[in-house]
Amino acid sequence: MPPLQRHGLVYLSTAGWAGVLARAWDAEARACLEHWAAQQLPLVVTRQIDCSGSVAADGEVALGLPAPLCWSRRRIALRVPRKALLYSDEFPRMAAVAPLLPRAVRAGWVLLQRALDDLYLPARVYGSHGWQQLSGLAYLRATSDLDLLVRVADADDADAAVHALANAGIAAPRLDGELLFPHGAAVAWREWQAWRAGDAAAVLVKRRDGVALERGLGWLALEAVA
Repeated sequence: MPPLQRHGLVYLSTAGWAGVLARAWDAEARACLEHWAAQQLPLVVTRQIDCSGSVAADGEVALGLPAPLCWSRRRIALRVPRKALLYSDEFPRMAAVAPLLPRAVRAGWVLLQRALDDLYLPARVYGSHGWQQLSGLAYLRATSDLDLLVRVADADDADAAVHALANAGIAAPRLDGELLFPHGAAVAWREWQAWRAGDAAAVLVKRRDGVALERGLGWLALEAVA
C-alpha cells in the first residue's frame, strides 16, 4: 500500500470493521458505522495528530467518517490498526460528480476540468459532493462548497492551477479546496492565491502530522528532500 496522505481513502477488512464495531458507540454513531461496514464504504485519512496533540500510536492510522445528513453530519474519528486496511483509493474525479451539480454550473465545470487536464493537473472532488457520489447518501445542502483537491508538482503548477480555478466562472456552489504537493503537504488554493499576490505574509501548510505557517518557498525543497 502506498504512503497514506490526508484526503486519501482507505477500505477496511472484515476483521477491521469488526474491531471498530466492537467499541462503545452511541446509537447514532453505531447506526452510521454499521451501514458503512455493511456497504463496504471507505474512510478518509485525517491528520495523524489531533487538536489535543495526541498522536496515533505506532501501527495505527487516524481516520474519519463525516456522516451524511441522515446521521446529523456527525464527524466520527477512528483509529485502527494498519493491518486492518485492505487498500487505498482516491475521491471521485470531476466527471463523476457532474450529475450532482446544478445544470447552470455543469458547462463551466466541464471547461474547468479540461483546463486542468490540459495542464496535466489531476483533480479529485472531496467534501460533501465527493461523499455523496461515493455513498449515494444525501450530504449536500444549499451552502455546501464544491471542494477540489488538485495535485501539483511545484509552485509553478500551483500558480497555474489557481489561475484556472479563479477564472472558472463558478460562483455557486463556492469553489474551494486544496493544492496537494507531491510529498503530502497541502495549501488551500485561495490562501495560496492571496499569498502569491502579496496579500498575506505567510501561508498555512497542512501536513499529515500538523500544520505550519510558511513565509517562503523553502519548505517545498525541504519536502522533496524529506
